[in-house]
Amino acid sequence: MKVLIIEDEPDINRQLVDAFKEANYAVDTTKDGEEGEYLGETGTYDAVVLDLGLPGKDGISILKSWREQGVATPVLILTARGSWSEKVLGIDSGADDYVAKPFQIEEVLARIRALVRRAAGHTTAELVCGPLRLDTKGARVTVDGNPIKLTSLEYRLLSYLLHHKGRVVSRTELVEHLYEQDFDRDSNTIEVFVGRLRKKINVDLIRTVRGLGYSLDDPEEANKERADAKA
Repeated sequence: MKVLIIEDEPDINRQLVDAFKEANYAVDTTKDGEEGEYLGETGTYDAVVLDLGLPGKDGISILKSWREQGVATPVLILTARGSWSEKVLGIDSGADDYVAKPFQIEEVLARIRALVRRAAGHTTAELVCGPLRLDTKGARVTVDGNPIKLTSLEYRLLSYLLHHKGRVVSRTELVEHLYEQDFDRDSNTIEVFVGRLRKKINVDLIRTVRGLGYSLDDPEEANKERADAKA
């Protein structure tokens, strides 16, 4: 999963970047409003953390511009402006959530996890596919109750497939959501990481759709659909 952090205070920016990377997110960041607006328009993110008081262009103007252009990425406003009227303005301008400074980083992480889950149609912190379970809160993966150790990128890959379970996800989409902007991207490496994931979870859940990408399918749901189709 990938987030964009637009925050001009160096200490807070660094704190957020470190926390999200430790939580296995790919992170792009900027301290400038105009650059942040551009990144949000042209990049692909699962969520955005947006300050309001930014150099170049303020957060409310950025948010309104995104929504007018149809950018639907979930946005959490993080700002020192904590009055109820400013919160209402932020929400009415298109924000999905609002956290006032000073803040606890655990709350920001939890709220972003919730925004990402809801955007993908999930309601709980645990994502399940057959015997495979991923606890988004603790970043733990188990198969039949047994813990599976994954690298950060393997975890992001599995998390993205689970958030979009049952949908074919292209290699290009995976690259856009797994790697940071300045990373030397190569869609061919996705096949390598999918292969590693298959070996580690040791359950036939990740399906290759030739020419299109990959799909994480629940075998029980697939069997039920086939049975309903025959009935």
